[in-house]
Amino acid sequence: MKTKSVNADVCVVGGGMAGICAAISAARHGAKVVLIHDRPVYGGNASSEIRVGIIGADRCGALANLRETGLIEEIRLRNLDANPGMDWCLWDLLLYSLVNEEPAIHALMNATCLLATVREKRIVSVRAWQMTSETFYDIDARIFIDCSGDGILAECSGADYRVGREARSEFNEPAAPETADRKTMGMTCLFYARREDRPSAFQPPLWAYSYPDDYRLPYGAPGHKDSVSRGGRQYRVGYWWIEMGGEADAIHDTESLKHELLKIVLGVWDHIKNHGQHEADNFRLEWIQFLPGKREGRRIMGDYILTQNDCAGAAHFADTVAYGGWPMDDHNPKGFYQTHDTTIFHPCASPYEIPYRCLCSRAIENLMMAGRNVSVTHMALSSARVMATCAVVGQAVGTAAALAVARNLAPREIGRSHGDELQQTLMADDCYLPGVVWRMPLVNGAFAVSASHGDPAVLWNGVDRPVGDTANCLELPKSGWIALESREPTWVDTLDIVFDSDLSTQIITMDYHGEYAGGHKSLPATLVSAFRLSIRSVRDWEPFTVVQGNWRRLCRIELKRAVTGIRLDQFKTVGGNSSPMVRVFRVNVR
Repeated sequence: MKTKSVNADVCVVGGGMAGICAAISAARHGAKVVLIHDRPVYGGNASSEIRVGIIGADRCGALANLRETGLIEEIRLRNLDANPGMDWCLWDLLLYSLVNEEPAIHALMNATCLLATVREKRIVSVRAWQMTSETFYDIDARIFIDCSGDGILAECSGADYRVGREARSEFNEPAAPETADRKTMGMTCLFYARREDRPSAFQPPLWAYSYPDDYRLPYGAPGHKDSVSRGGRQYRVGYWWIEMGGEADAIHDTESLKHELLKIVLGVWDHIKNHGQHEADNFRLEWIQFLPGKREGRRIMGDYILTQNDCAGAAHFADTVAYGGWPMDDHNPKGFYQTHDTTIFHPCASPYEIPYRCLCSRAIENLMMAGRNVSVTHMALSSARVMATCAVVGQAVGTAAALAVARNLAPREIGRSHGDELQQTLMADDCYLPGVVWRMPLVNGAFAVSASHGDPAVLWNGVDRPVGDTANCLELPKSGWIALESREPTWVDTLDIVFDSDLSTQIITMDYHGEYAGGHKSLPATLVSAFRLSIRSVRDWEPFTVVQGNWRRLCRIELKRAVTGIRLDQFKTVGGNSSPMVRVFRVNVR
């Protein structure tokens, strides 16, 4: 077998939504990155192999304008633009393209992390096995980020971690059990079915379970809100409650649990098709999930452990770098065989803050983490595990890792001595941090801003979304303009513009054959789709570019020149006449 060596600044293990956001953000901020991913497609639970929708604070329903921005918003909007049919293959391709468009990322797909070499509480290198090329890879890096979900680097490096549920008394969490245990939320296998214009038959394999009537379904008894007998509308998507593993070993028993889940899935579909009156004659089984979607594994311990009380009480942290908002969605460990209260929703503040101290191992100096393996209790994890939250955490640790490389510091030291710089960098990249204001000078105040309508001062008030009753944006007609002017030629690297992508509405990442009725399935009507950018080098204005087909909320344009003026006008929106006004949250130069 071949062995190859690779050197990097940052090594990211795991290419789910947290991992790709960590890798991309680290690369965009100047770090050389190796991304190790053990599957042929990116996305983790959001990939075509598992097909779970990306949800987060935007689905909590408590407050408007909570949709996560930054990289995850870029990904969502790009998918709406490039994949209007919501095809799973194109979704996989989009995530693959995002990673491969970053020249600083060396991607190792179909590669499993096996070992870690540790010296003086630091990971020196990891070894990965790429099965498709029959090659071992030894990766040396300064910082390692575990986005594997199951926290493989904790096991390999000796970092301390937890599995299971804390006792109620340890953190005074009202919803925690009286006694600590190793029980977890289980894993699910879904299925897809398609309605056709003629009946089709289904013959289950001999090894599938048989459920001749509703009473044989431990969870789907008649009258239950999720009963199969009432679930015809869900035949296209499957059932999240086909769940197993919470009372087993969520890592080492995965393969046997997968087989058990497949026996249940096929038994349930046999029941739907062949037993009882379920109006499923014209439905055909189209896809089965052969890789279980996991909810919980190892949680690597940091200097702070986020708890149920932090999530419910909206605790404020000076080192906030991300936020959540999905309710604490605590699945019963019995899963499919639990007859009531299969999942219990406990309220969360919307939003609640996630501190940086939850994202760095307290035992291994150069180990960071993002995703469902961060430093939280079981109860806090039941909210923080959803993928939009994992993505914003991934962007935070990737940005912090690049900052640590540039400053030649350990990751934990970034939080202690450069926390403000990290927060400001994240907000510059359109990440929202509740309670934190972005201080954004217009190149040391060299430019004055004017607009054809309204007070342009709102464009640099430090908040780039509506909060409560405050719009925080400049609204002007499409015929209007915004100008930045300086008395002397001033060097500008980039121009940043933040447009309105209607953060009050959910974005449907993938449509599940039309299962979801609400939310954006196309680019938001309010989003600016085209505009003209003019510059003035000395005296006269001259066109610099006309942007067409814009799908970005954060539109970043390289200028790389000295100018005395920048002007934006000739706006168009995705909604055309249905969206007559233009809303802009930020215009800033760097």
